[in-house]
Amino acid sequence: MFSIIQAAGWPVWFLIIASFLAVALIIERAISLQRRRVLPAHLLDDVLAMHRGRQTTPEMVQKLEASSPLGRVLATGLRHALDGRDIMKEAMEETGRAVAHDLERYLGALGTIATVSPLLGLFGTVIGMIEIFGASSPSGTNPQALAQGISIALYNTALGLVIAIPALIAYRAYRSRVDGFLVEMEQQSLRLVDTLDPRRVAGTAPRPSPAQPAAPAVAAAR
Repeated sequence: MFSIIQAAGWPVWFLIIASFLAVALIIERAISLQRRRVLPAHLLDDVLAMHRGRQTTPEMVQKLEASSPLGRVLATGLRHALDGRDIMKEAMEETGRAVAHDLERYLGALGTIATVSPLLGLFGTVIGMIEIFGASSPSGTNPQALAQGISIALYNTALGLVIAIPALIAYRAYRSRVDGFLVEMEQQSLRLVDTLDPRRVAGTAPRPSPAQPAAPAVAAAR
C-alpha cells in the first residue's frame, strides 16, 4: 500500500482524504437512513389508537417527537389537532420540510466528492505529464523520472475513478431512498389529518347550499 502511495506521488493525498470522507459519509447515511429509524412500522396506527383511547398526553407527544422523523411530523399534527384542518396541515408541512432537510444531510457532500474525485485524478494526471516532460532534456531522457511521471498519471486517474464511482452510486441510491421516505411520510401525514379533522371528529356535515331547493316533506294529495 505504501509503495502505491509513493508511486502515485503527492497528488494522491487529496484522493486519500476524499476516499476517507466518502467511506465515512456512506456508512453514516446507511445507518441513519434505515427504514426502521425513519418510518417505524405501525407507528401511525399506534398513534391513531392512542388518540381514539384519549391517551395523547403531552409526555406521549414529546416521546413520539423524539422517536423518529415520522414521529416528529405526527407529533406536530397532534399538537394542532384542535386548530382546524388547514392550520394542522400547514404546521405538519413545515415540520416535514425540516425533516426533509435532516434526511438529506451530507448527501450534498457525498455528491460533491463523486464529482470532484475524477477532477482530482485528472489533476494528478497533469502532474504526471509534467513529470514526463521534465524527464526529457537535450542530453537524453531520464528513465527513472519518466517512469515516475507515468505512474503518477496512471495511479491518480485510476484512484479518482475508484472513489467517484461508489460515491456516485451511493449518492443516487440515498437520494432515491430519501424521496421515497418523504412521499410515504406525506401520505401518512394526510391520513392523520383526515382522521383528526375537527369537523369529522365532531360529526358535523356541511350545510346544503342556499341555492339548492329543499326536498318537499309531504307530497301533495291528488
